[in-house]
Order: sequence, then C-alpha cells, then structure tokens
Amino acid sequence: MENSSLTFIEIDLYNNAHVEALIDLLDCYMRDPMGVSAPMPENMAPKIIEGLRNYSGYLGFLIKAGDRYAALANCNKNFSTWKARYLINIHDLVVHPDFRGQGVGLFLLDQIAAWAQKNDYCRLNLEVRNDNSSAQKLYRKAGFTDCNPPMYFWERSW
Repeated sequence: MENSSLTFIEIDLYNNAHVEALIDLLDCYMRDPMGVSAPMPENMAPKIIEGLRNYSGYLGFLIKAGDRYAALANCNKNFSTWKARYLINIHDLVVHPDFRGQGVGLFLLDQIAAWAQKNDYCRLNLEVRNDNSSAQKLYRKAGFTDCNPPMYFWERSW
C-alpha cells in the first residue's frame, strides 16, 4: 500500500468516528490469537473510553487507509528520569487483518516516532509477546531492538 493513501491521525476521544475506530480495532486485536482469542466483553467499550478520557497520560493514534481505519496504537506518556524527557510506551498496536503485510504497521510506527521527535520525546518503547514473530519482524523493521542490557517485562496481576 502506498503511504500517500494513508493518513496518520492523533485520536480525539471526543470524536465519535475516532472512538468507534478505537473500539473496533481493539476488539479486532482481542479476537486475534495474539490477543485473547475472544471478543471484547459486552459493556467494556464505554468503560475503556471513560477510562482513557480520564487518564491524562493517554496518547492514541490511528491510520486511515482511504475511508477505512486500518490501524491503532494506544500509548502511554511516561517520563524518563535518565533523560529528563517524556517517552512513549506503545501499549496496544493493531493492524486490521485486511491491511496486514502492506506496510500500514511500519507507517504507523514511523509516524509515531516522527510525532515523538517533533514533540521532544526521548524514545518509544513497547512490549511484544515472545511468540509473536510477525510483530517482532515489524518492530525490527521499524528500528526497534532489544534493550541494552536486555530487559524482561514482568507483571503482578490480580
């Protein structure tokens, strides 16, 4: 797909088209084997939007291909004490299956990086499942590498 047919959009959580695209693409991600292989739980969408609207660190980006929303990145703004500048953590990245393998994901990552540099952020970071080789290939192509020294992404959940 040619980049000239793609549009990079910063999400406005009060724009109904953006909200609908965010929820549709997030549901697509949840249904994917690299998600939870199940649709978004009923009544979760309003909670997601309300939570994001109330979270001051949210940054979201969409890619539109023609008249269709093709990709989504839900991000968190964090602060690097080592650089004394903001950084972006890409929390969710999804390319709709109809647009995979066409350069849409790379375009989204490159546009987020350009947005971050323009706004004086020091870096992008993300986590990726160790069994998601397709995403790892995309991230390497976009210039991401293992941390130096390598890091683990750990969690404690309840």
